[in-house]
Amino acid sequence: MSAQPVPTPRPEALPAPAPAPDYLRRILNARVYEVARESELDFAPRLSARLGNNIWLKREDNQAVFSFKLRGAYNKMVHLCPQERARGVMTASAGNHAQGLALAARRLGCRAVIVMPVTTPAVKIEAVRRHGADNVEVVLAGDSYSDAAAHARQLQAQHGYTYVHPFDDPDVIAGQGTVAMEILRQHTGPLHAIFVPIGGGGMAAGVAAYVKALRPEVKVIGVQTEDSDAMARSLEAGHIVTLDDVGLFSDGTAVKRVGDETFRLCQLHLDEVLRVDTDALCAAIKDVFEETRSLLEPAGALPIAGLKQYVARHRLRGEALIAVASGANLNFDRMRFVAERAEVGEQREALFAVTIPEERGSFRRFVNLLGGRGITEFNYRIGDSAAAHIFVGISTRDADEAGELARAFAGEGFPALDLTHDELAKLHLRHMIGGRSALALNERVYRFDFPERPGALTRFLSAMDPAWNISLFHYRNQGADNGRILVGLQVPAADHPAFERFLQGLGYPHSNETDNPAYRLLLT
Repeated sequence: MSAQPVPTPRPEALPAPAPAPDYLRRILNARVYEVARESELDFAPRLSARLGNNIWLKREDNQAVFSFKLRGAYNKMVHLCPQERARGVMTASAGNHAQGLALAARRLGCRAVIVMPVTTPAVKIEAVRRHGADNVEVVLAGDSYSDAAAHARQLQAQHGYTYVHPFDDPDVIAGQGTVAMEILRQHTGPLHAIFVPIGGGGMAAGVAAYVKALRPEVKVIGVQTEDSDAMARSLEAGHIVTLDDVGLFSDGTAVKRVGDETFRLCQLHLDEVLRVDTDALCAAIKDVFEETRSLLEPAGALPIAGLKQYVARHRLRGEALIAVASGANLNFDRMRFVAERAEVGEQREALFAVTIPEERGSFRRFVNLLGGRGITEFNYRIGDSAAAHIFVGISTRDADEAGELARAFAGEGFPALDLTHDELAKLHLRHMIGGRSALALNERVYRFDFPERPGALTRFLSAMDPAWNISLFHYRNQGADNGRILVGLQVPAADHPAFERFLQGLGYPHSNETDNPAYRLLLT
């Protein structure tokens, strides 16, 4: 009897991979309208006219928590089983997801522990506590969302909480995707593109999955800041890239690592990711304010900034474009910075360092060269006997006008350095021009007030008599009703009577600050 071959044992069959979530079904069945409402799709006539396209804003900033994030948070929470909710839920959030989770926890009667970065704007922390009341405990940890998430995972392991991820979860993604469901219902005509913000990618993933399932010809374009661009870098690399650091101006999208599922969906469905800088974001906040009288937070204005960049890059005309105005939790203190940078971001202000001869009459020659353009800033301190270095801001129509100004300065023999996009100059140097000067002999220092209207500073400078040398000048348009200028003039003692007559003839309210102790301590 011949030996029978020994059968080779079959390798144990690997379990089949879990089927990918059916996001169209999940979005259509998402439970969001117990806390959210269908937000408006508002036509933006001013932006449309200026950009030459038909632009709509999806007003998620009008939700109860002033952000779209309550959609995903509630949809996840309501799909937890009673035992999971009974253990208490936990999340990490830069602010808006936290508010949505707090509202959901209070609505569903469960406890929530929310870890937020210490850099979170106070308005968001206070809102979380208000929405959650006694159901919510807020813990502050780390400088970014990713730092807060790491701390939250430690607390979860210690206490057994149910973790509700702010973006990398199918139920959260489906909840955010209901924004796209509303858009396609509200806008049934031709549509070129929808612009969405990206931090971890929850909204981008949900919106793109829904839109590409029903209207694949419509582009879905994500927008990130240049210093928090984890999704853009990950898509470019073909794998998830973790950032070492992130910028915090757009705190709502300050994410070092995107989600596994959001990355997968964005790889499949997202058409493009744009990067914008801080100045462009500030300009977009101003654009929406002028359009709606609403103030978006930086993350909420990302889609508008990206839309403007896309239109300029592709020279787009006559297309239908939608930007999701995704949040309005703006810290009041940040408005000062936004106002300061918006004009540069809109290319309506050019900044220069201009060198003119240190001689009488040079200021007037320089002012005449501006040709009636508005001066937004003018800083100078005598420091060289031969040349005067001026920091000046000038209102412009567009980016090309800055080049025209530089050529005009050069033609007059005034070397000029364009500082419009110089971060050091914009953030620091503009505030540091001055200090003590050994050349400021016989200096008298005055504050002047004048009605702040176009051309007012130019008229003030033209009225300054060239008989006395200007040794100090400081002005910045702050949007107030009166312009305020600090001027130092070198007036010999013998000329004091004539100088007093000059002041009276000038006709501007003024105060003599020559004996001010702060001036004496810091500038003499």
